Amino acid sequence: MQPFKKIVALAAPLDRTNVDTDQIIPKQFLKRIERTGYGEFLFFDWRRTASGDPNPDFVLNEPRYSAAQILIAGKNFGCGSSREHAAWALSDFGFRCVIAPTFADIFFSNAGKNGILLVKLSEDQVNQLLENAKTIANYQLTVSLEDRTVTDNRNFNGTFEIDPFRRFCLLEGLDDIGLALRHEAALDKFESAHDNALWLRAK
Repeated sequence: MQPFKKIVALAAPLDRTNVDTDQIIPKQFLKRIERTGYGEFLFFDWRRTASGDPNPDFVLNEPRYSAAQILIAGKNFGCGSSREHAAWALSDFGFRCVIAPTFADIFFSNAGKNGILLVKLSEDQVNQLLENAKTIANYQLTVSLEDRTVTDNRNFNGTFEIDPFRRFCLLEGLDDIGLALRHEAALDKFESAHDNALWLRAK
């Protein structure tokens, strides 16, 4: 998992509340067994018309947001079912950070385990960022996990709280497997002792 310390990146506005995981990655695309390849299906029902063509009215289809790594959204982002595929789709599409007033709990956990920083700011602050991203060309934000801040070059300065353990894992780029491998020597020692005990019992 790629460590997250600080990024300076283009921000895209998704001015919608209660964006659920079936909207993030519709259920018909959950058949893949890999974690990759989901980006092209992100927000599929919004990004595509009934005929399958790109929907020109959907914000992420606007060329000016094609390189965005920061998504700004309304409250209760990631609600609905607990599918981890939602985090995979966002990551595969290129988003490294989502800023919103609130997030669904299970999605919050899944995102962190997949290297996506979720930043909670007040509704007023989020509304300001949404407006900026809509109206200012090439609007960029600096998101620092080290300092727990969100800033721009127009005097916006927001701070956010994050669980210390989640912050540590993101800073170090550790998912669940990475965390386990930090104790590889101890695990090997335990396995060796366990195997020896089984061998002695079998004698």
